[in-house]
Amino acid sequence: MPNLKNVGVREFRDHATMYLSGSDPVAVSKHGQVIGFYIPVEADREQARRALEQLGRSVEEILAETGMTEEELSELFDLRRPLPG
Repeated sequence: MPNLKNVGVREFRDHATMYLSGSDPVAVSKHGQVIGFYIPVEADREQARRALEQLGRSVEEILAETGMTEEELSELFDLRRPLPG
């Protein structure tokens, strides 16, 4: 496994294209605390296309079964908001 780099959030932001095009995983820190990881994956365009198609089908199923709108569904993934009770 490649080396895990640890960079500050500003460093990551300022040099994002370098880190995102690299092959090493990156731990992103803010005030000395790790707040996230970037883990690159090998590009497989066909696999990505199939995954996006499956995601689209899954979203359509969820919307049909729940009666939710796309916006309501997307709000569930906003981690700043509390989950519905």
